Amino acid sequence: MKFGICSEIFKDWSDIGRTIDYVKRVGYDGLEVAPFTLSQYVTDIPQNVREEIVTRAAQAGLDILGIHWILVGPEGVHITTADQAVRDKTAQYLIDLAHFCGDIGGKVAIFGSPKQRSIEEGMTHEQATANAVEVFEKALPAYEQRGVTICMEPLTHLETNFCTTADETVALIERINHPNFRLLLDTKAMTFEEAGRPGTIRKHAQHLAHYHANDENLNGPGWGDVDFAPIIRALKDVGYQGYMSVEVFEFEPGPEAIATKSLEYMRQFV
Repeated sequence: MKFGICSEIFKDWSDIGRTIDYVKRVGYDGLEVAPFTLSQYVTDIPQNVREEIVTRAAQAGLDILGIHWILVGPEGVHITTADQAVRDKTAQYLIDLAHFCGDIGGKVAIFGSPKQRSIEEGMTHEQATANAVEVFEKALPAYEQRGVTICMEPLTHLETNFCTTADETVALIERINHPNFRLLLDTKAMTFEEAGRPGTIRKHAQHLAHYHANDENLNGPGWGDVDFAPIIRALKDVGYQGYMSVEVFEFEPGPEAIATKSLEYMRQFV
């Protein structure tokens, strides 16, 4: 099992190289980069910063896994909206994200973004799905070109009303039917899955490309009541070869504590 961590807990560190070096020193295998920690718009991240990420990661021997929180920052983007101009803008922004991800050596782009996918009042689910399919299909050639996979993340009904279960998300994945559009499963987001976390992993293993590790309490694995032993066992059982990457939403303990305790906890099960 390979372990990664998401960069937003280090957002107050001004030097991305410092983050890379620390993550490697703690013992992680990879880092996911949140573009908003570098600039509001991914298009404003200069080439020299992209090159620095590649260089520092190579020097540290750390993988850059990809990007996440990808629609945090830019204004006026949405995948299901009835507004064609906004959908076109969103498709182009996803293309820009594909190139950034490829430039820094990443292989996955995690699509969570609850506010930028929720179905507008008065719109049917079928129309929202058709709009999302249109946006992703416009962007996917760039992802294929750069060797990056969009990982669609089911989120709970408390966060959005579109792709709120793994079943619904897999239906979208199968409708798009592109090798660079696959599934991300997230521990917190599987809270309401009827099959449970291990059951959901086993059910959708063929579509699974990435995994986010956290707790229902929004902190890291080992910081709450979720037992990761059956989760990691299920990932092993299905032959999952990707990363288990720590993503948290409670930053108060500080990046050093979150990173260290989360990794120590997960390692006991491998």
